[in-house]
Amino acid sequence: MAHIEDLLAEYLDWKGYLVKKNVKVGRLKHGGWEMELDVIGFSPITPDLVHYEPSLDADSWSKRERRYKKKFSAGKKYILTKVFMWLPKDTPVRQIAVFNSHPKNRDKIAGGIIQSLDEVMAEIRKEIQRQGLMSKNAIPEKFPLLRTLQLSHCGYYKLV
Repeated sequence: MAHIEDLLAEYLDWKGYLVKKNVKVGRLKHGGWEMELDVIGFSPITPDLVHYEPSLDADSWSKRERRYKKKFSAGKKYILTKVFMWLPKDTPVRQIAVFNSHPKNRDKIAGGIIQSLDEVMAEIRKEIQRQGLMSKNAIPEKFPLLRTLQLSHCGYYKLV
């Protein structure tokens, strides 16, 4: 999932969010960590605080529910106390689980929103296509994944 986490982090950064990725939280007394939060972003403009947890697992929904309850509970516990501790403690955290599919009868898991990878990619693709041709409006080179998508979906001088 590292490439999806990288893409989400790049996308949020490009959109003006302050981004943290793969943040270990809840140091355990015997060593190790309670949880790793995959991608967290805060937009100081909107203000929007978002926590993404992507997974392409094939687990049952009951197993996912248990796992995401732990992930999202850790997010709620630590994002405002250890990651973005300067934000007001009542700042809402929008939590999103990204799965390979989004069943029609399921929109939430463990209090978070479900999005399919295809839905996330459609959102990113739409924003990239708004940029148009790379020769006229290139996405900055510090975002190599987004620039590659811009070349793929918009072209440099023209889309062939």
